[in-house]
Amino acid sequence: MATEPLLDATGVAKRYGAVAALKNASLTLRPGEVHALMGANGAGKSTLVKILTGAIPANAGRILVRGQERDIRSPAKARQAGLVPVYQEPSLIPDLDVLSNLRLTQTPVEPFRHWIKELGVPDLDLRDLARDVPLAIQRVLDLARALAVEPDVMLLDEMTAALPANLAERVLDVVKRQSQTGRSVIFISHRFVEIAALCDRATVLRDGATVGVVDIEPGIEEKIVELMLGAKVEKQRVAQKKATEGAAPVDGSTRIAVRNLKVGTKLQDVSFDLKDGEVAGVVALEGQGQDELFAALAGSIRPDGGTIEVDGKAVRFTHPVDAIEKGIAYVPGDRSEALAMQQSVRENIALPFSAAFRNWGPIAKRREDATVQSAIERLQIDTRAQREVQRLSGGNQQKVTIARWIAADARTLLCFDPTRGIDVGTKQEIYKLLRQLAGQGKSVLFYTSELEEVQLVCDRAIVIFGGKVVDVLPVEIADEPALTRAAYGLPRDAKADVGILAEPHAAPEAQP
Repeated sequence: MATEPLLDATGVAKRYGAVAALKNASLTLRPGEVHALMGANGAGKSTLVKILTGAIPANAGRILVRGQERDIRSPAKARQAGLVPVYQEPSLIPDLDVLSNLRLTQTPVEPFRHWIKELGVPDLDLRDLARDVPLAIQRVLDLARALAVEPDVMLLDEMTAALPANLAERVLDVVKRQSQTGRSVIFISHRFVEIAALCDRATVLRDGATVGVVDIEPGIEEKIVELMLGAKVEKQRVAQKKATEGAAPVDGSTRIAVRNLKVGTKLQDVSFDLKDGEVAGVVALEGQGQDELFAALAGSIRPDGGTIEVDGKAVRFTHPVDAIEKGIAYVPGDRSEALAMQQSVRENIALPFSAAFRNWGPIAKRREDATVQSAIERLQIDTRAQREVQRLSGGNQQKVTIARWIAADARTLLCFDPTRGIDVGTKQEIYKLLRQLAGQGKSVLFYTSELEEVQLVCDRAIVIFGGKVVDVLPVEIADEPALTRAAYGLPRDAKADVGILAEPHAAPEAQP
């Protein structure tokens, strides 16, 4: 077995201003190894992959390929070093046909044809426009394009996430065969079963740093979860105090009923009820269908199957206005999606309901101002820079987004990671506000990428994995370890997991 690492990255760091996306990441890859890169949302996996493949430059660290230091500052440099990625989203240019896409990346056509057949797509017409190729096939095309240039290292980011079972099996088989030729693969997946079937070792990132490297063997998933969380699972089972005391059990009527909802390939079959007076948490790792779920409920996209009922009546949203008319409002994590940044606080808050006030005659302006001012005071929005919302802090911008729908008296808020990038004090204010709204009988669907928030604000947690609801946890047991396990598709009982992973894998000998 070769002793020199094929790839050795140490001390890799990346900053965006004051934000450290990657602090101190290291990864060593052996010849012929399939190596899992793991970590919770925001741990730095994607940033590290982009650095290794030249999509973004690192601020610090060393990258050695076959013992030689490389300055990988572009995708072309990475390709020259033998590092080729297949990202989570397809990289084909939609308005070009497949053949033109191959020429653009200087991909040899005949090897591509070979691999596309090996991957289970024998009838592809290279003259087809990329946009006319189904999403799942586009992902396979990206993989075939990478295989055609015979890279030393492939970096696969959630390669099987959008694939049907037959194509996923083909992909896993091809990855196995690559390792048997001495080539190596860095494999990012949220599925422990895939990691068990393919990988030899795993590097775990937490908060932008490498916190451990483990061999894949039966029962190792417990150790991996501990590394992700930063503490022993047993010590983490402490219920956190809710934002308000004495929250009563939710027994309100069903506000929204979702049944067998399907959107594209990511949201497969989701069913749940959201009740009046409830804050229901949605927990999912990246790309498990949560974006599509919220978009469908907000009227931004049309479902491909299933039903949505509001107050017991089936609805079909064709536009966000349809949802708003039913009292359903969307609060995105990215404030720029919701706000007119160059407009004032008053204008932003008044936007949904000012038209109604205009019908009431001369007094409308005073009523509008009074409603807006009430919402500003309730959320304690700092309006010293209210001439333009863009001058407000991120926390105050998010308050404006929520205040808009409070002023409009929306009955249901769809909050998608609403505290992302907000200071701790403002987070607490938003938690308290959402609990108060629930106490008034309103309903909130609350997706969060920060698992500790569930016990701070929610009544229960709906966990989505692979586009399906895999568990619903009451808040009393919805701590970070339990949610992490469920989000990775593991059973609740830790003891039940023993044996999920297959026999340990040894890195194959490098072939001459």
